Amino acid sequence: MKILFLADHEDPAYWDFYKPDKVKDIDLIVSCGDLDSAYLEFLVTLTGLPVFYVRGNHDSNYDKKPPLGCECLEDRVVEFEGVRFLGLGGCMRYHPTRSDMYTESEMKRRIRKLKFTLWRSKGFDVLVTHAPAAGYGDLEDLPHRGFACFNDLLEKYHPKIMAYGHAHKEYSSKFQRVIEHPAGTQLVNAWKSCVIEIDV
Repeated sequence: MKILFLADHEDPAYWDFYKPDKVKDIDLIVSCGDLDSAYLEFLVTLTGLPVFYVRGNHDSNYDKKPPLGCECLEDRVVEFEGVRFLGLGGCMRYHPTRSDMYTESEMKRRIRKLKFTLWRSKGFDVLVTHAPAAGYGDLEDLPHRGFACFNDLLEKYHPKIMAYGHAHKEYSSKFQRVIEHPAGTQLVNAWKSCVIEIDV
């Protein structure tokens, strides 16, 4: 299965200069957050492919205008062609009142609430987040710091892929598209766009 992952910046190749052959081998599109809902609606309409998404820290507009025709993964396990996707959007809380931000404790609580869901689905294959895991592709400043509880989740369930955004390429000279996690998971920074193949 080939998945087109997107995050943070609308890629002109899939919007302004979109051509059908750009997605001819793609099976699924997944947004890791901070993308215009019109962009996701454009993709689900023009490509005819399913579009899954989580919310980034700049997606409060989704409250009034969610991306129509797309499927929200937040706090759910959704199976597509035998692959199980778990979504946990948002980033580390750096503003007291803004939505889609969480303290480490709050994110841990979200994961704890999924205990029965994860038992019933027998885990998951792809973790879709907006923020990175702590120590893997994140940055030192609070807004772009990763969640330590994501590492615990990876160590427990050993998914094949964790896709995230938030840590933009232009933010650090140490940007890496793919990092290998000790749990055996491929960590994929989906900034702008990238295609990853997963064995079904």
